[in-house]
Amino acid sequence: MVKILITGATGYIGGDALYALSAAYPSYSITALVRNSTKGATLASIYPSVRLVYGDLDSTDLLTTEASNADIVLHCAHADHPGAAAALVAGLAQRAEGGFLIHTSGTGTLCVGDLDNGTFGIKSEKLFNDLDGIAEITSLPDHAPHRNVDTIVLAAGAEPSGKVRTAIVCPSTIYGPGRGPDNKRSIQVYEMAKAVLQRGKGFQVNDGQNIWTQIHIQDLSNAYVRLVEEAVKGGGSATWGAEGYYFVENGDFKWADVATAIADYAAKQKLIRDATVEAVSREDAEKLFPYGSVLWGLNSRARGLRAKKVLGWKPVQKGLLESIPEIVDGEARSLGLTKGHAVQASG
Repeated sequence: MVKILITGATGYIGGDALYALSAAYPSYSITALVRNSTKGATLASIYPSVRLVYGDLDSTDLLTTEASNADIVLHCAHADHPGAAAALVAGLAQRAEGGFLIHTSGTGTLCVGDLDNGTFGIKSEKLFNDLDGIAEITSLPDHAPHRNVDTIVLAAGAEPSGKVRTAIVCPSTIYGPGRGPDNKRSIQVYEMAKAVLQRGKGFQVNDGQNIWTQIHIQDLSNAYVRLVEEAVKGGGSATWGAEGYYFVENGDFKWADVATAIADYAAKQKLIRDATVEAVSREDAEKLFPYGSVLWGLNSRARGLRAKKVLGWKPVQKGLLESIPEIVDGEARSLGLTKGHAVQASG
């Protein structure tokens, strides 16, 4: 029986991945790390066959032990926790037959150039790809976002013993309703929509010409499932180790276009006075949301070629701009600005 350890199972990314994996392979033996009994009860009510272990990412001994008992570790909990990554690697390395680590990073690592230059809201022509441009990606400077953990995973995958086979999954801006047991909401675009509704006016960081790539949460989960499928085959057609790096994306978007779409829809729904979009400074963006200037003001341009070539993966869900109405509607309900369907039906 295939044994899988998953972290972040009650989070947005891990929760949807658990849903997709459980639906595709209900016979797999899955163990989930959860922080407390409340989250455990929520998960168990939906997935009674999932084994729960209680701890957090600082529970080094627990992570090592559980990883040593798993064929595959799907690590979706935290892209920037080196201790957890090292513990999971150590556990898999203890296995006589070794194992697979699928680690979640993010294309935020590609923002390092803007961060170094202090440029916000300006378009960059720099485009990274994970196939013939892999050497550039795996040698980004150590101070780039997520590199503190990416380097641990890459080093483990490059060990001569070959016992720990690794893949790094790098999603871009994620959107869409999660199907997991707890958190079903993403951050970047959702917090922008929330801030627009709270301030009553649309905004972008400076000129808003900076570009990111996008991915629907369900398309992302399908990429995890494909990697797990290949791991079950002993590696299969997937790339592991030094070049096992996967951007998961479905094309570009400009943040000014997202800002305009949010303001237009919110104004049409009479949630804000008009569809004006104003430029805000880096400092003002930080006041709207922690790290707002990073989330909304930098460039992260990626081309995910590897998953399409070696996994046969392709995105099929609708794009980000098409999803703006449901995002704004959801944030309006959360803020109490509108009623949900059930509340409206009951009067």
